[in-house]
Amino acid sequence: MTDPTGAKPMTIMIAADTFAPHINGAAQFGYRLSQGMLNRGHDVHVVTFRDSAGPSASGPEDGTMVHRLRSHSVPTHEYWRICLPWEIKKDIGRIFDEVRPDVVHVQCHYMVGKAVIEEADRRGIRAVATNHFMPENLDPFLPFPKWFKRIVAKNSWRDMGRVFRSAAAVTTPTPLAAKAMRNHAFLAEVLPVSNGIDAAAYELRPGEDVQMPENPMVLFVGRLAEEKHVDILIEAAAKTPPEINLQVEVVGSGEVREALEERAAQLGMTDRVTFHGAISDEELRLAYIRSTIFCMPGTAELQSLVTLEAMSASKPVVLADAMALPHLVDDGINGYLFEPGDSDALAEKLTTILTLSGDQRQTMGKASREMVNKHSMEGTLSTFELLYRGDRAAEGTEQQPV
Repeated sequence: MTDPTGAKPMTIMIAADTFAPHINGAAQFGYRLSQGMLNRGHDVHVVTFRDSAGPSASGPEDGTMVHRLRSHSVPTHEYWRICLPWEIKKDIGRIFDEVRPDVVHVQCHYMVGKAVIEEADRRGIRAVATNHFMPENLDPFLPFPKWFKRIVAKNSWRDMGRVFRSAAAVTTPTPLAAKAMRNHAFLAEVLPVSNGIDAAAYELRPGEDVQMPENPMVLFVGRLAEEKHVDILIEAAAKTPPEINLQVEVVGSGEVREALEERAAQLGMTDRVTFHGAISDEELRLAYIRSTIFCMPGTAELQSLVTLEAMSASKPVVLADAMALPHLVDDGINGYLFEPGDSDALAEKLTTILTLSGDQRQTMGKASREMVNKHSMEGTLSTFELLYRGDRAAEGTEQQPV
């Protein structure tokens, strides 16, 4: 596929503080963005962290050139890595000299994103900045009291404002997130642009026969972090009627997995809760298809790509009434919202869906699938192409939430 506008291909530099092999929404979006722009005929370069010890190095990965910067592990997290500004500054300058980008697109205001946008500003190169950050995302890395975390969060918002202010365009996945950035980062213009989804990728393929589970299954997909509140889902499943025999499948890895396994054991749910860890894209697609319901109990979702993926697979959803998640639910039509942290309320909503007839659940799933059409990945890529070229028409093509 090429750029549908017929315009000259660009050299695009995407800067990401989280990227493969990290498994989270921002990393997944960065990867899909790079692949999407590559498929449209652009020359794509990704600047990100090196996932092991060693010097900065560059090489092709899935068709794009990925420049991995020297990084360090952190004692507060099992797999996260950071880049130190004074170590990567020279390497970033060298990468700019070699790549000569037409535009840079940073995905975060932290170390890599900050260094890249500052270098672009120094060289007069157009920059687009996208925010995937919420203060709650910092919790796994800060083993400190809540009052201290609030100070850090406030300063992080301010830092975001300072870093992103030099960008020609600033985006975030939803209008709610844009409002938060205006209120806390004091950025006057923030354009909501959906992360986008290739909905057809999660449908049954022609002639495909997927073995469905014997008992109903609720699926969670995501990083196993404190703000995801997977413990609430496990507790809620334990409170559903025994005759339903609801199974819980948890896909993802993270720092709270051991605690979640202990909680499942305490509730006598060990044989009903399966922790899969990280799985392949194809295994994930099949997990969505096999599920009966998808649940996202997290309270720091700027959009929730995994929820969009489950909706693409035509599944009813039960989501916490927090941040951007309410935009993905038409209550009683494609699923339900529940009060965050309330396992009784979640159990009630799960039971409501599980006691429907198969046809009724299928109707809810179809409603989910129809809602996802507003989040076309092609629409997202087209919007960013306009922003990269400085076309003000991008403001009229923004991807609104459901």
